Amino acid sequence: MRFNPLSRLVCRLPRRDAFGPVQSHAFQPDVARDPKAKPIKYKIPQFYDPFGPRPPPSEKIVQLAERIGALPEEERNQIMPTLAERLKLPKLQPISTEGMDVGPQDGAAGPKVEEKKAEKTAFDVKLEKFDAAAKIKVIKEVRAFTDLGLKEAKDLVEKAPVILKQGVTKEEANGIIEKLKAAGGIAVME
Repeated sequence: MRFNPLSRLVCRLPRRDAFGPVQSHAFQPDVARDPKAKPIKYKIPQFYDPFGPRPPPSEKIVQLAERIGALPEEERNQIMPTLAERLKLPKLQPISTEGMDVGPQDGAAGPKVEEKKAEKTAFDVKLEKFDAAAKIKVIKEVRAFTDLGLKEAKDLVEKAPVILKQGVTKEEANGIIEKLKAAGGIAVME
């Protein structure tokens, strides 16, 4: 008996399929837009400055900057420590970077990286070519220093130029090259 008023109310509600899907008009402006109109482009600053534009420096500051710029480099290097002492600024403590990769510390680290690249420790042995008459000897030598079977070693040798072994030391690479040379093949170290 209490359900009767509720059922009457439900029956009076409009049906969605009769009027189409329910649309929200909150985001639709009342003004009709031109479909060919280009979107508005806003000027966004390169960086956010919370204090806004700053006034230009005074003439006294400009003259001081010119005088500092005219000083020799040795004297310019003494300005910051002297100012920190004069203004009683706290001394900055060095931060431990142990365990962190912080990259090069100064400009001198660039050449050191190049020197490390020049000192290679792992080399690749590449078979350039081999004598057709000594093919079997070359295959046997390839099997000796790799863990390949006869068929795999034969296929590898026939694909020359091909890398036979990667990441070996210089002494081991020189030994492999000498053995291949004695067998009739030409190998190089990369």
